[in-house]
Amino acid sequence: MRAHSRFFSPRIRMMLRIVSPHHLRRNGNSNVTVIIIVLAVVGFAFLFCGGILVALLLPAVQQARAAARRMQSSNNMKQIGLALHNYHDTYGTLPPAYISDEDGKPMHSWRVLILPFLEADYIYQQYDFNEPWDSPNNRLLLSQMPEVYADPTVDEVPGEGATAYQAVADESAMFDGATAIRFHDVTDGISNTVMVVENTGKLVPWLKPDDTSIEELMQGVEFQDGPVGGTQFLFGDGSVQFISENIDRQTLHDMATRDGGEAVDRGF
Repeated sequence: MRAHSRFFSPRIRMMLRIVSPHHLRRNGNSNVTVIIIVLAVVGFAFLFCGGILVALLLPAVQQARAAARRMQSSNNMKQIGLALHNYHDTYGTLPPAYISDEDGKPMHSWRVLILPFLEADYIYQQYDFNEPWDSPNNRLLLSQMPEVYADPTVDEVPGEGATAYQAVADESAMFDGATAIRFHDVTDGISNTVMVVENTGKLVPWLKPDDTSIEELMQGVEFQDGPVGGTQFLFGDGSVQFISENIDRQTLHDMATRDGGEAVDRGF
């Protein structure tokens, strides 16, 4: 006890001296009471020290958990990027942001079109392209969302089958409505141009042809509720990079356009 007493506060050391073996021998009748007091004091000391230790470790544990979730999300986006490249290799273009009906209304999302390249052909075969994404038949597939579309950085999902992974869709982006874009059309360079963003500020049903516009990108919508002050972007070359919410909005615009002729520096 004496060897370890230096770890306790002066007040606790004084109490331990009072109940030392020397005192126990002089007051044998109160041994039981004194032992209980000793155990209580020592227990309190360890609990107190343990509480401080937990308080010190908790932020590190939370940071490690957030980093692990971000890494998993990055892996999801890389799988999506690989599927998009395999689609391009097969059909000569990226998938359109959506397939529209005769009136130009969006019916089917690119997320559905790349299912065969995500080892989810069994879901693709159940999807009815003759009906809109939210038909009674197709809506049943919301609950079968591939795990790769589930963003682990999102704590609260607003509805069944909601995803944060959205194409940057605009007439000047790599996803241009119902028009399929080729990598050759990206004159700014696919390594400088964003394909998909982790938009934690606007989760959408994964079947729904709904994505992130350049205007929303400029407004910083995708950074809302983003992990650790930023979010992740999937570039045309398949690379994923974490982007700070403090990035210059003009730089965001330049990264989103495929043929603006901007000199984009990715050392942000």
